[in-house]
Amino acid sequence: MENCYESNNLYLKVVAQLNYSDLPSINALLNSISTCFLILGFIRIKNGDRVGHKKMMLVALVSSILFLLSYLIYHEKVGSVPYPFHDWTRTLYFTILIPHVILAAGMVPFIIAAVWHAFHGNFSKHKHLTRWVWWVWMFVSISGVTIYIMLYRPFS
Repeated sequence: MENCYESNNLYLKVVAQLNYSDLPSINALLNSISTCFLILGFIRIKNGDRVGHKKMMLVALVSSILFLLSYLIYHEKVGSVPYPFHDWTRTLYFTILIPHVILAAGMVPFIIAAVWHAFHGNFSKHKHLTRWVWWVWMFVSISGVTIYIMLYRPFS
């Protein structure tokens, strides 16, 4: 039983050392996880593996929910983070950021509806929604990582 306690203590030590400045990196990691599992879920359903698809999409959903919680905590504590450069990349940054924010906010009810229909066995409605929601979710996940790189890791 001692190993179990040691594992818990290690976890608590790692969590205790995290601070708000670590959250953007965690957010990017969670977005990357969502992207990977969205792709895996897409592959699974195209191969007719409904069970595997469900598992992959649940991981994508959970990682996106964890991202949202972490994102809200970070911005509640830190506030808005301005883009630091005033060169040609500023236009590129806002060209990515603006549709990212609009689509991220707008897709939430559609993801909820798609999950609702899937869990209630209404696969025709689920499929109808996810034919375009999946692409939006992919864009939001990938653009989220891109925004992180541009905002927090310039030239690194």
